[in-house]
Amino acid sequence: MTSETKWTDAVPAGKRTETDDEINGLRHLIEGARVVLWDFDGPVCRLFAGHSAKRVANDLASWLESRGLHGLLTETERESLDPHVVLRAVDRRHPGSDLVAELEERLTREELRATASAMPTPYADPLIRTWTAVGSRLAVATNNSPRAVREYLASRGLGACFTPHIYGRTRELSHLKPDPHCINRALDAMAAAPATALMIGDAPTDLLAARAAGVPFLGYARNERKDMLLRNAGATAVVHSLATVLRLVRAGAQA
Repeated sequence: MTSETKWTDAVPAGKRTETDDEINGLRHLIEGARVVLWDFDGPVCRLFAGHSAKRVANDLASWLESRGLHGLLTETERESLDPHVVLRAVDRRHPGSDLVAELEERLTREELRATASAMPTPYADPLIRTWTAVGSRLAVATNNSPRAVREYLASRGLGACFTPHIYGRTRELSHLKPDPHCINRALDAMAAAPATALMIGDAPTDLLAARAAGVPFLGYARNERKDMLLRNAGATAVVHSLATVLRLVRAGAQA
């Protein structure tokens, strides 16, 4: 390879492109992956692109307050504007309760609504199809509801690329990433050794879960803030566009 621009998109000013050494590292990760585990919200799509996660978090907090449970959340948790923060907070204080079950079901319904306006991550669809076509096996390992994942994948015609290997949130919220539970479920079901897999994620919790499971990790960062969070958590392989990965997968198939 004579130029890194062979393998990278044209990117806006201020965004970095991968160096030759980084491209070689990516190629090594991709060539070693027989099983590819995808986080969902981020690498596959922006689930809440048209259905505000902030509004969902506020609605969950308001529902708790309507039941006289305002004190369950700290001010920081209420202001996080992240529905998963609200859900985890209640589970820490009332683990396994009917309250947690109802709150989780409410979040699932909101995620299902969000699938209708979710924004596909650029190059994710062709990358998923290409990886499947060259013989890699794919799974989803996510903190989102598996019902929402299946709904979205079906709407994009991608369900067959993953079925039945979709491992998402259960009522056991202690199993959410950074716990490696969903990754280990995928590996066990696919009879795959951790070293032969690759996890693609966009958050430090994805990296920590992959590390705990012994699975190599590829970070996807759609902006500089995501890049900084991943690298500060210890990620060494991070791309700003899945086009880079798609080109390497295609090149490997042609080699």
